[in-house]
Amino acid sequence: MEKIIIDGNSLTLEEIAKVSRKFYKVELSDEAIERINKNRKVVDRYVEEERVVYGITTGFGKFSDIVISKDETENLQRNLIVSHACGIGNPLEEDIVRAIMLLRVNALAKGYSGIRLDTLNTLVRMLNEGVHPIIPEKGSLGASGDLAPLSHMVLVMMGEGEAIYKGRLMDSKDAMNDAKIEPVKLTSKEGLALINGTQVMTAIGALTLYDCKNLLKISDIAASLTLEAQRGIINAFDKKVHEVRPHRGQIDCSVNLNNMLENSSFITKQGDIRVQDAYTLRCIPQIHGASKDAVRYVEEKIIIEINSATDNPLIFTEEDEVISGGNFHGQPMALSFDFLGIAIAELANVSERRIERLVNPQLSGLPAFLTEKGGLNSGFMISQYSAASLVSENKVLAHPASVDSIPSSANQEDHVSMGTIAARKAREIYKNTANVLAIELMAAAQGIDFYKNYTLGKGTQIAYDTIRNQVSKLKEDRIMYIDINKCASLIFTGKLVEAVESEVILL
Repeated sequence: MEKIIIDGNSLTLEEIAKVSRKFYKVELSDEAIERINKNRKVVDRYVEEERVVYGITTGFGKFSDIVISKDETENLQRNLIVSHACGIGNPLEEDIVRAIMLLRVNALAKGYSGIRLDTLNTLVRMLNEGVHPIIPEKGSLGASGDLAPLSHMVLVMMGEGEAIYKGRLMDSKDAMNDAKIEPVKLTSKEGLALINGTQVMTAIGALTLYDCKNLLKISDIAASLTLEAQRGIINAFDKKVHEVRPHRGQIDCSVNLNNMLENSSFITKQGDIRVQDAYTLRCIPQIHGASKDAVRYVEEKIIIEINSATDNPLIFTEEDEVISGGNFHGQPMALSFDFLGIAIAELANVSERRIERLVNPQLSGLPAFLTEKGGLNSGFMISQYSAASLVSENKVLAHPASVDSIPSSANQEDHVSMGTIAARKAREIYKNTANVLAIELMAAAQGIDFYKNYTLGKGTQIAYDTIRNQVSKLKEDRIMYIDINKCASLIFTGKLVEAVESEVILL
């Protein structure tokens, strides 16, 4: 079984995907173990000395001024978890739950949180054995971190709440027993260490970003096929045009289009058929490229966040100092995930407009709604409706969550990020956009089928063949959602990008 070593400092997006979706095992590094043990000794000493330290010998939030005796430490930590487990709504998907657990392990492995090694190893074992807590998707304000949803994760560590084990919903105590994992009794600082952080929003956002990197390539593939179905003009993608406005995403997109369309006889030059194309064709590098640059920015922020200490207070072992700060505040992620949602929504916007160009005979030069017997058959008429519906929904979802804040904890926590809402919205936008692109891929392939004796490009030929292997040409009306789902599956599984990249490397 493949294994990822967790050191708190070097986790990557690819490793998150491997652990979350391919069930790679995880193991703490020797350096992380040493840091954790040293850090814990500081907490134990503070408790023994009965020092007044937030979260160790005091209550939480507005109750931070109330001192708790060492005899009540275990009760304090359990009460924290059960009172904070206020999640609402449907459970998060399994891969997201696994990512949450992984990111919490990685944050605690940095050695600033005061957790016991045995407690952290319980979470590691749950991840490796496949004990997946039921974590409701709603209830986090994104500061102080993801308190409510993370509390549901910790409930299972304590043998309370519910979990999925080997595909079955179970009482947590039974799931832990079947997996041969002993539930923990939390002690000083541990409850706070486990729930005070941004791991829920970051897990959702990180997996969404990982998927969006694939979606950016899909958008270039779909656009290339539409360009051929529309006999688009290649001159707009000349590298000289993009070198004089050198945004990296724009340049990368133009390279992708040129490589995909190499050897295509569908593609025209200025003046062959028309002097210039509409913006949705001519400006593909500028539109897609801006989203590529946005995704690159968000990735930079996520890589920082997944390797950060985000709880409070932080215990600095060498300095023998405890500092109560605000690393739990989700604002860096909230803004990033709002930006990600906007960037991906734009891919759907432009894709739907290209679909409209394909189905509209006044714009396409093709049969109306891409059907040979219009009237008897509706063809792609309502597929465009569905795409338009998803695009409209995206516009609502793209409204930023981070511009809102509702004070909590009697105004002690008087500005919150709403970062988890931003991450969830970005994920929904990703799913909608993938389906819009699936419709464009189908419509473009249908448009191409009306031409005779033309040659597709180096990359578009593979894309066309991959689509046609799943979805045949629409000769007469049939149940369209089945075709859309098949084409969308090529996107969600990565199979279409994988097929194209066997011949053409996409940036």
